[in-house]
Amino acid sequence: MNTNHLIEGRKADSARRRQRVIKAINAARRAGTTISVLSIARQAGVDRAFLYRHKDLLAQVHAAGAEPPGDDNSPAVSRASLQADLANALERGNRLTSRVRHLEARLSEALGEKAWRESGLGAPDDIEHLKSRITALEQQVVDLNGQLEERNEDLQAARAANRQLISRLNTGRPAEA
Repeated sequence: MNTNHLIEGRKADSARRRQRVIKAINAARRAGTTISVLSIARQAGVDRAFLYRHKDLLAQVHAAGAEPPGDDNSPAVSRASLQADLANALERGNRLTSRVRHLEARLSEALGEKAWRESGLGAPDDIEHLKSRITALEQQVVDLNGQLEERNEDLQAARAANRQLISRLNTGRPAEA
């Protein structure tokens, strides 16, 4: 049995499939669609195993998939610039999330304070006046404690002098001036 015509038929089928894969890659590039092994295999009507058996076609699919989408009229966009844009977008998202949390906390605090006041359980509206009064009273306590310490020292000195005078009187010696 002559197998040459079978081998030639198999080669021709493989060449047709290769051409369909290349056309599918080019069409996906022009359309700006996502390029993956699965999408190219479906578009070309071949099995994914076909692409994995032909390393050159697989490399073309991966290279085309790594290229940023765009048409010929748009300026070329590099992978690094896309990654920088992504990093900036992620950072902006993080900042916005942080800001939203901060605003939610402030809103919760304000609503809680309002509910507290409206329920009648809250502090009076003149809280600032009361806070300043507390500060003044605390300062007055500090001043009075200072005066008390001075008077205690004076009292201790007077008691010591009295003890000396009494002991001199008891011993019969005249007090020295």
